[in-house]
Parts: sequence; structure tokens; C-alpha cells
Amino acid sequence: MDNKFPGKDISDEDLKTKFPLVAKKNKNHFSSFKVAGVEFGKQLVTFAGPNMVESRDLILDVAKNVKKIGADFLRGGAFKPLTFPYRNPKYNETREEGIKWLSEAKKKYNIPVITEVMEEKYIPLVAEVADIIQIGSRNMQNYPFITACAKTNKPIMLKRHYGSSLRDWLGAAEYILVEGNEKVILCERGVSVPHTHRSTSRFLLDLQVIPAAKEVTHLPIIADPSHATFWRPWVKSMALASVAAGVDGIMLEVHPDPENAAVDPLQPIDYEEFNKILPQMKNIYNNL
Repeated sequence: MDNKFPGKDISDEDLKTKFPLVAKKNKNHFSSFKVAGVEFGKQLVTFAGPNMVESRDLILDVAKNVKKIGADFLRGGAFKPLTFPYRNPKYNETREEGIKWLSEAKKKYNIPVITEVMEEKYIPLVAEVADIIQIGSRNMQNYPFITACAKTNKPIMLKRHYGSSLRDWLGAAEYILVEGNEKVILCERGVSVPHTHRSTSRFLLDLQVIPAAKEVTHLPIIADPSHATFWRPWVKSMALASVAAGVDGIMLEVHPDPENAAVDPLQPIDYEEFNKILPQMKNIYNNL
């Protein structure tokens, strides 16, 4: 392919020299691997849970219910990055205590866990509990940090930065694979654009990047419509659209009382809505 916009679009030379490990070997090359018994690349994988591990009782309740509904992984942030340094009265970053609660929920309800680590000093702590380490969008191009995470040899989910191109995203993923860690999952979570159709929205879900990525990389790709839309009424349609676009999994914010969530209360869905969406997503996936 002719690279008309150097530094932005992907060229054949990029596939050979910039990210050869991330690049597909042929058009039918798609990776599949198991994490905690869940096979990526062969089924629609679902991640569900709160944005933040607010309390022990909450994360245990969420783990119990999303497991019962059919989620494959429990998600929840014990270390939670915020865009601004100011905290509302409900905000309580549970950090090390939150990791303990995630571990308890994992064991009690037999559900694997994905959670974000933000600082290198906490990588061993998070790696001990998490079945998948999440690298958040703000750390996507923090290459020493990515390398340190990769060296744990734990599966890694790499969220796309909201200002990065597909080329940059795949380049960041190469830093993980070059360390010999081959269990890498890419996550599209919305990009920053001039307008998002609603004053409360910050990002736009880039559905187009899903087939674009599938053309050039063998890595599994999931979408996070909760963060991307920042608006609960749009989560269902964007989740279904993401599956139709070809994702290998969906990450959803699920909370027992969405309107009173400690962080981003406009975007989580409740158990009832998750229970409705899950079979619809699977139906689309199974009929592609």
C-alpha cells in the first residue's frame, strides 16, 4: 500500500520494519490464546464491572452478578486515573486495598480479573492478582512502563490513546511482543475529535479502526463503548455496532446503581441492561 501520509497511515515498510511481530503473516493470520480458560480469537469475550473498585461490598456484588449473567472477566480499577486532579466527595481510590478486594472477588466467584496498573512500582502487586494487566490509554506510549509490564509475561490489554493513530498503537504493542510476551489484546476506547454530538461526551468510538486493524494485525481487538460514548443511552448501540464491525470482545462498565457511581456516573449500565445486551452481542457475533 502506498503511504501517502508518512507518520499517520501504515505502509508495507512499516509492517516489515516498525512492527513485524504485530503484523499479520498472511490474510488469514489471527492469533488465538487462552487466559484463565477463556479463548481469545475464537469467541466473543466480555469484560464487565465498575469503573472503580469503590468498596469491598460493591466489587463482591458486581462479581457475583456479572458472573451469573455470563461475563468472562471482572473489570474494575483500584488505581484510577482521572483527567483532572480534583475529586468529588464520593471518590475513594482504593489502591492496594482494592486489589485485595478484587482478589477476594476472583476467588469467591471464580471469575478472572482485569485491572489497570499506572505506576511501575505497583506492577508486581497487580500482576499477582490480575489475569490480564490493563495498560490505560494515558500510558500507551510510556515505553519503559510498557516494557516493564511486558516482562511480567502476564497477558496485556493495551488501550489506544485517544489521540493516537493506528500506526502509533501498533508500534506500542510491538514493545510488548518484542519482550517475548505474545498474549496482547488491543482495546479501542474512543478518540478525541472536534465534536462528539453531545456536550457531555469527550470521545468518539472509532468503529472504522476495527476493520482497519484487522487488515494488518493478528492481535485480538476489543472495544470499550462505555468510555468512548460517556453516555449510557448510547452504550448498547455502540456495543452491538462494535461486534458487527468485527471485535473479538467488549468491555462494559456495569454498576448496581449507575447514577450513583463514584466515577463517571453517566456511562455505566446496570445488571438488567447487561443481561439484555449480552445475548444480542453474542447473536451478532455468531452470525457474522
